[in-house]
Amino acid sequence: MEKDYGFPRNMDALKLIVSGLCERGYASYAEKMVKSLANEFFPDEFICDALIKAWCVDGKLEEVKRLVDEMYRGGFEISTYAYNAILDCVCRLCREKDPFRLQAEAENVLIEMERNGVPRDVETFNVLISNLCKIRKTEDAMKLFSRIREWGCYPNETTYLVLIKSLYQAARVGEGDEMIDMMKSAGYGDALDKKAYYEFLKILCGIERIDHAMSVFTKMKEDGCEPGIKTYDLLMGKLCAHGRLDKANALYKEAESNGLPVEPKAYKVDPRFAKKKPTGVKKEKKRETLPEKMARKRRSLRKLRLSFVKKPKRTMRRAF
Repeated sequence: MEKDYGFPRNMDALKLIVSGLCERGYASYAEKMVKSLANEFFPDEFICDALIKAWCVDGKLEEVKRLVDEMYRGGFEISTYAYNAILDCVCRLCREKDPFRLQAEAENVLIEMERNGVPRDVETFNVLISNLCKIRKTEDAMKLFSRIREWGCYPNETTYLVLIKSLYQAARVGEGDEMIDMMKSAGYGDALDKKAYYEFLKILCGIERIDHAMSVFTKMKEDGCEPGIKTYDLLMGKLCAHGRLDKANALYKEAESNGLPVEPKAYKVDPRFAKKKPTGVKKEKKRETLPEKMARKRRSLRKLRLSFVKKPKRTMRRAF
């Protein structure tokens, strides 16, 4: 690399190669390289964090524990970044194998962080909130969100976006709207871009809340986000599926006036929302008047009396 490409042989070059290997899933090769060059380039905190992150991405929790023990014996301190990677790895493995153990196992990692004097940061809470939302524990994620300031941390745009999506997915649309307003008041309104709003609309359309999706679409335009062709296509398709062709046509004309290359498509109407044709006209039952009711009862009573009348016995004549 030095001769052919002029690549300098220094610490920065080692960090670049190690991080590249770790990002592509070659954690074992990166660790061997670091150990073989330890006499020439002694590893620092960045390299240690990169190696732990690489093993966590691969889901090799045993290798992570081994590497952490080696680093502690070597006098290295495990940073919050590395513990966040371990926490995410533990949560991911629990989601795959046993989601009910996620909170207990995550609590063990947090206790270990406190024991070693490693402070939590906003990314620690983002990892916990994201994994709780993925297993549909939105209420627990909201409780954690309300306690985030107890550790001197403040939510960022990632925290808000994850919670908004989870609230919409749980059909808690009112709370989702409130979270959008909280995000704006916290100063993260710039993160509410066209991509974020499209993800909100996709979730709302997926749970058949098309009316609320249209209100969020209006809010999107009020915030200065210009909808793209994917947003219009999503809403028009869902409106047509609900049989609301007038709204879909209005959106089509709006997109066309905005200069978007929309093309007319044949959308299918969902059978659940299709108008059913009447099979036959049902005859309304005429209400019985009081004289008719009394006459009907007298007739039934007369029949009942006749059924109890004794018939004369037939006698047999003897022939002589």
